[in-house]
Amino acid sequence: MAEAYLVDAARTPVGRRGGGLAGVHPADLGAHVIRRLVDRGDFDPAAIDDVVFGCIDTIGSQAGDIARTSALAAGLPESVPGVTVDRQCGSSQQAVHFAAQAVLSGTADLVVAGGVQKMSQYPILSSFAVGEPFGAVDPWTGCAGWQARYGDREISQFHSAETIAADFGFERTDMEEFALRSHQRAVHAASEGRFDKEITPIAGVTRDEGPRVDTSLEKMAQLKTLVPGGRLTAAVSSQISDASAALLIASERAVREHELTPRARIHHLSVLGADPVNLLIAPLPATERALKKTGLSVGDIDLFEVNEAFASVVLAWQHQIGADPDRVNVNGGAISLGHPLGASGARIMITLLHELERTGSRFGLQTMCEGGGMANVTVIERLG
Repeated sequence: MAEAYLVDAARTPVGRRGGGLAGVHPADLGAHVIRRLVDRGDFDPAAIDDVVFGCIDTIGSQAGDIARTSALAAGLPESVPGVTVDRQCGSSQQAVHFAAQAVLSGTADLVVAGGVQKMSQYPILSSFAVGEPFGAVDPWTGCAGWQARYGDREISQFHSAETIAADFGFERTDMEEFALRSHQRAVHAASEGRFDKEITPIAGVTRDEGPRVDTSLEKMAQLKTLVPGGRLTAAVSSQISDASAALLIASERAVREHELTPRARIHHLSVLGADPVNLLIAPLPATERALKKTGLSVGDIDLFEVNEAFASVVLAWQHQIGADPDRVNVNGGAISLGHPLGASGARIMITLLHELERTGSRFGLQTMCEGGGMANVTVIERLG
């Protein structure tokens, strides 16, 4: 049976909106991590079959197939192609899936997979109204098929996060306690140097800029809710960020020919769609299906990474899946570390890989909610 291996991984620090990475061209962010993988590997870069990168809001300097631009900016041979993937927040996780599928199928042997996002320059939803002939600020207005199926129901991540909180009975204080724990875990992890091996400094930025040492429940309680009468605030939501991340995916043949050392193998990969209106709920059924398909139980998974788009999403996932909170996002998540949309899936996988290695654990499961009501699930198995 064919295998797809994770051979190497690198990411930039995650920069805050307007922070230390705000002045870096997004293709240079992408090129930085690609170059790092090539520089550390003892192989001819012409052997790379493809560069698959996630990115959303691909306008301006993020347009024109930024995967290809990043590969060229990194100095890869012109023979190495690149393709950009948009599965919303799961784009770079899907990039890893596509890379692994190419390797598993035998049509590729060495693929760089990851993503990049420059939210300081292009905030979320920037591309929605660009050139829109209907004058809409979303892609659904004016779509007869969508209107016939879903009517005028509100499509909003904030509405979905509020719905999940209400449906599962999570109060504002529950989510604020979760958010505080995310910051505390990230600050602690950084202080112990847990991120040092995975981060490749750039533009003078050496550490993630998001974690807040001085945050508190008292400070969170003073914030206004994102919607009138709601429970969500900015404190329990993911941070707007800039970053890039990439992994090198190799086949058994590439491992032999280039004398590479696999660090982990892809044990499972899948994606599932759910309600596109309550669009953040998909990680719950997606994880349940993934566990069923693999024959693994929750107890078999040593570490979980669930993207902290909003605190209510992870709290609901923990409740329904029955995962031990002490094994979920142990080094913090998007609430503290940031959520550079197109790069988050790869960033999370890189952190998961390093934590499996640090703790000597075997299985790690990653999932994240995505626009359109979808969720990718990846299970990786540490080797060695």
